[in-house]
Amino acid sequence: MPLPPWMRGALFATAGMNIVAAVAFLPPARGLRAIIGMPPDGHPLYLATVSMFVLLFGLAYLWAAVEGRAERLFITMAAAGKLSFFVLLVWFWLTGAVPPRAPVAGTADLLFAVLFFGWLSR
Repeated sequence: MPLPPWMRGALFATAGMNIVAAVAFLPPARGLRAIIGMPPDGHPLYLATVSMFVLLFGLAYLWAAVEGRAERLFITMAAAGKLSFFVLLVWFWLTGAVPPRAPVAGTADLLFAVLFFGWLSR
């Protein structure tokens, strides 16, 4: 499905955000995770797996933006994933597991979820 320019811009932006975030989830990036309010420690296998998935989605966002086309299912998964990540950050903040800066840092994911759901509703 062809994408309007604003949606391509949103996909380019979230691609960049995901690619940078993938670096923060790499096992040696303990300090970066601490800065954004994520737990600094974790088993290297889990951290590398999260990093890989964040990177793969970032590359998929980039591909869709460059091509100017995206399947509704992909954008639905993107919107649900972005919203789910934000909800998890808020949940873990409310339970005291992460500091308030974690959901603040995740508000970009909430914004992209809203934009993606908006595009889907058209």
